[in-house]
Amino acid sequence: MKRRRFLSGVAASGLALSLPACSLTDDTPTYRYRLKVEVETPEGLKTGSSVIEVEQSMGRSAGTGFGEIIMRRVHGEAVAVDLPGGRTLFALRRSEDETDWAGNVMQYLAPKIAGEKFSEQFDNVLLIKGEHELPRYWPPFAGGLVLSGYPMLVTFGDLADPTSVALVDPDDLAASFGDGYALKRITVQMTNDPVTTGIEKRLGWLNRFRKSYFDGSSTVSEDMTTDRLTAHLTSGSFSTELAR
Repeated sequence: MKRRRFLSGVAASGLALSLPACSLTDDTPTYRYRLKVEVETPEGLKTGSSVIEVEQSMGRSAGTGFGEIIMRRVHGEAVAVDLPGGRTLFALRRSEDETDWAGNVMQYLAPKIAGEKFSEQFDNVLLIKGEHELPRYWPPFAGGLVLSGYPMLVTFGDLADPTSVALVDPDDLAASFGDGYALKRITVQMTNDPVTTGIEKRLGWLNRFRKSYFDGSSTVSEDMTTDRLTAHLTSGSFSTELAR
């Protein structure tokens, strides 16, 4: 794995801030998109997809000097790709760099229109047409920040055991699954299809980790000193649609 870092949250270009805020009257759209993952295997191409919904609203926050911020609430779940031999590849709602990846990805792809005010930028996602292949990395943001264009990919040694979760290198699927496996592409496309649900049928234990990480530690305080994957994943990494 070339890059191995877990950030609690990245607000690139001032997007998707999670701060105490009051809402403003605005017309930022709610939208849905389909996230699709394609994998080359010894038995041919295998695919999986998930429809994700993003609710957007404008607000003001003391954390930004009472300036405008964009707030997003994401609904949906990870993509599951069934592979030969009973293995499954999951593309999570987050990336290795951003817990808010699923809420940001379409905005990163949206056209940039010169002269727009901050509050006018967030309906540009509606201008995205057709299927778009995600880049491995986004172009550098302000200050030279470079983020992964891909969601975090993981698999389980045993689907019944959350502690068996393992990171999958998108540039080297063979290291996790064997010869003949490779990521072909990851795409997104705007859609009106319903939000995908049901991942808890694959991962029957998932609902137990709404308030703790897979290693059992509380979500009140995330241990940012470790790369241990179980210390950074919760049920929310896989789905927002579990029973509350």
